[in-house]
Order: sequence, then structure tokens, then C-alpha cells
Amino acid sequence: MPDYRKHFAALVTPQRQKARADQARNSAGGYTFALDDWARLDRWLILGAEGGTYYTSERKLTVENARAVEACLAADGPRAVRRIVEISRSGRAPKNAPAIFALAIAAGDVKLETRRAALAALPDVCRTGTDLFHFARDVQGFRKWGRGLRSAVAAWYNGKPIDRLVYQVIKYQQRDGFSHRDLLRLAHPVAPSPEHDALYRWIVGGVEALARESSRGKALSPEALPGLVRGFESLRAATNRKQVAALIAQHHFTHEMLQTEWKNDPAVWEALLPHMPQTALLRNLGKMTAVGLLAPMSDASRKVARQLTDAARLSAARVHPIAVLSALRVYEQGHGELARRRQNALSWTPVREVVDALNEAFYLAFQAVEPTGKKHLLALDISGSMTSGQIAGVPGLTPRVASAAMAMATARLEREYSVVGFSAAAGGYGGKWGGGASSLLPLSISPKQRLDDVLRSVKDLPFGGTDCALPMIWATRNRVEVDSFVIYTDNETWAGDVHPFQALREYRQVMGRPARLIVVGMTSTGFSIADPSDPGMLDVVGFDGAAPQVMADFTRGDA
Repeated sequence: MPDYRKHFAALVTPQRQKARADQARNSAGGYTFALDDWARLDRWLILGAEGGTYYTSERKLTVENARAVEACLAADGPRAVRRIVEISRSGRAPKNAPAIFALAIAAGDVKLETRRAALAALPDVCRTGTDLFHFARDVQGFRKWGRGLRSAVAAWYNGKPIDRLVYQVIKYQQRDGFSHRDLLRLAHPVAPSPEHDALYRWIVGGVEALARESSRGKALSPEALPGLVRGFESLRAATNRKQVAALIAQHHFTHEMLQTEWKNDPAVWEALLPHMPQTALLRNLGKMTAVGLLAPMSDASRKVARQLTDAARLSAARVHPIAVLSALRVYEQGHGELARRRQNALSWTPVREVVDALNEAFYLAFQAVEPTGKKHLLALDISGSMTSGQIAGVPGLTPRVASAAMAMATARLEREYSVVGFSAAAGGYGGKWGGGASSLLPLSISPKQRLDDVLRSVKDLPFGGTDCALPMIWATRNRVEVDSFVIYTDNETWAGDVHPFQALREYRQVMGRPARLIVVGMTSTGFSIADPSDPGMLDVVGFDGAAPQVMADFTRGDA
């Protein structure tokens, strides 16, 4: 008698075939569920598309996500703009660039109400001078410099209190082919105060411009400039380290405001350190070590370690875990990512106290989350496709390495958990060309381990094809009690003989447990293995700063 089940079945379906009419073919040739445009908007805003993925180039992935942004704008422009603002302001994304790009698309939308909403949101999304320069570059791909855009840029300058505006102007002076002088000449803002008027004149023409009458006012003395600008002029004229250090202490200047010749002086960096912003601290650890300020058992190293692990400072600065992870990877290797390609490139010998502090700061950068007391199976997709691409454009931070870091954040929180890696072809070639037997590998990852050790341990694991059903199949066969399966994946599953949602259904029936499935999407593709019709499944965005709290609430049944 023929076995027709091998051609069509509701309980078990090969992943290269549709199990349900609402599934879509992913980039690897398997069938998963397509994200709706709003979910894909979130993934784009948080993950971006730098480096592309194993299957999709950066260009193609950007175009696909831009189309999703356009679809959301077409459906409800103001709602889409509100979402862009919400994720940008919350600090949930490693980088602000995707939000700026999405806002630029909205600013060129065909609907007037959407354009107005986008331009009104400019100060909320573009909070720094660099953000504004990025926007000015991006928006030119979607519209001309009309009255509305000029007014929005003028409002960006006029709407800031003078002290905050001065800080932005002298810290972020030019980027992406734009300077503040360029933007002021495009926007022609009418200064809302005498201080703004003096500042605008200085930006466009320097101190000399103050002495000239203009169509907008009479000549001004240098004393009309805000004190920080006068101090900055003194900083540029300083001739010795004592003067520079004194001006830094008085005005809290940042390293971006210094002349290049002072950036190799340890005494200058020591003067910068007490008031250095947390993000700047992370970016300049290598430089401060190279110039000799940070050394083993030094006072400066102890001070830096305290600042790095100050939870209040991390929270106030909205430091994203990716920023800490990137700093750890770069600092620990003793040189920048491009250092080997350049002669006389910056290099240093890492200081133990700083490396230890970065390991701890990674976990502190996630919002404080209460343990759930539930049993977690943390399943890392170690297939070939997870070794390609970059999270948030950080060189070397592949989805595989990043997923291990995210899993460690949960392992640090929960008492009952197990960590496994899964691949459809251990030792194979990876991706859709993987071969051999499906396998699941228990990983001896402990929260007592240093984060850098964990990342090294997963980097060189064998890999193959993708079968996201393996964690549920393994747990069913071995009768492992699980409350939440947490699968970190790019959702490019294709290699299994059963779909992940079918494997979860089988686990629930066999074990008699209402197990939940959390899918942590590590790339900004439009797919998920989470069944949108199952309230026991949740799709979250990898390295969303809010993900641990959302995952904990879902596991407890609060969401």
C-alpha cells in the first residue's frame, strides 16, 4: 500500500515544503513565516543591514527593509514615524543610523501629513550633530531641499538651549560632506536669542564675522559669544599641555574638541577622564592605553574600571550592550579592526583591570530584569549561515558570536537553564550545501565564565545546515523539562524533516507541558520560525536592549 504521508501530512512536513498556506519561502529554500511589515520595521531599526547575511547582500537586504519601511508609511505614516522615534529614543538599538535612514524616507513621503510628522520628529531622532549630518546626507535621496526641510533643520538649531547647541557644534563639526556652516547656509534660521545670533555668525565666519555688520544685526564683540565658544577658541590657541589641561578641567571639553597634537599626551587624557562620557570612554580605551595612561595597577586603570561598571552611568548614557561588546573585542585584541592594514597603526597591550570591567559592563548594560524561575533551553543556531554578516556593523561580531553573548545574559539571570548548539550537518560545509546527520551539541557555557572566553568557545564550533526544529526534537527524545525554548537564529531553516512549530507541538503533547518558544532573530530578514497564530510563541529582535525584559515577561505569562 502506498504511503501518501510522505507527500502530504499535517503533523510532520519537511522544511523544504509548505506546512501551512501562510508560510513563505526563506532565502535558504525552506519555508517559515513571513514577518508583517511592522515587525520587520522593528528588526530594521534595531539591527540594520550592515554586512548583509549569508544569503543576502547588504544592498538587497537594505532594499527589502526599505520597502517594508515604505509599506508601513503607506499604511499609517504618523504611526510609522512614532515607531521610529520610540525605538531611536529608547536606546534599544545599537546604532541610530537605521532610524535616521527610515526618518529620511518618511521625510520624502508622498503624503503631506507623513512628511510633516517626520520633519517634526527630527530633533527626537537626530539628537547629535553627527545624527543631523547623517540625516542631511540620507534625505537627499528622497527629496529636494524645499521650504519644509529647511525649516525643520532651522528648528533643530533654534530649538536647542544655547549651552546644549554650543556643545553639539564644537563636538561634532562635520561629517558626510556637511558642516554646521553648510546647514546654516541652507536653512537660514532666524536666531531666537542674541546668544544664538552670535553663535551662528561665529559658525559661518569665525570670530572675525562678529565685527562686521550684517543684514540681521549690528557688529558684536567677542564677549557676545557663549563662554564655551570663547574657551574653545582659547583651547585652539593653547601652546602647552598645562594650558590645555586647565581649559579641559574648566569647560569639560571632550577629545573631539582637541587639536590633533594633544591627543598623544597622557596628561591631556588624564584631564579628560573625570568628565568623559561613557560612550567616549568605551571608544578610547585603546588610545588611553597606547599613550600610557592606562597601565597595570595604575590609578587611572582603577578609575576607568569603576566608571565602566557604574550601572547608573551606563543607564544614564543609554549605553547599548553591543557598544560594550564591541569595545571588549577591540580592546582585548590590542589593535583596531583595520590596524593590520596600516603602517604605524595604533596598538596596545590590554590591561587586565579594564578587560575585567568590560566583561562585567556587558551584563550591566542590559536593563535590570527579575529572574523568572522557569526552565530555559537556550539553543544557539551554529549553522554556516550564522557565521556571515555583522551585528550592527561590528567587524567580527557575527550572528553566531552575538547569539552566544545574548544567551549569556539570560544564563546570568536564571538558575535553571541549559545551553545547546544545533546544526543540521556537524562538520559539513554549511548553509544549503551542508550534509551529514543532524546534530545538537550541549555547550559547557557557565555564567561564571568570562564573556570573552564564551565568545571564543563558540567562534570555532563545527557548523552545517540549519534545522531549527532540533532543540524541540532533542528535548522530546530525552524528556527534558523545558518551560521556554529560546532559539537564537537567522531563521533561514531548511534542512529538517519537520517544521519547528510542529516539533514544538509534539513536545507539548508528549511532555504534557505548555512550553513556550522565543525566537531571537539575529538578522534583519523578513522571516521567523515563530507561528504568529500561536500565543505561546514570540519573535524578538536580537540585541534589542529591551529583549531580556520582554522575554522574561513572556516566559512568566505576563505578555
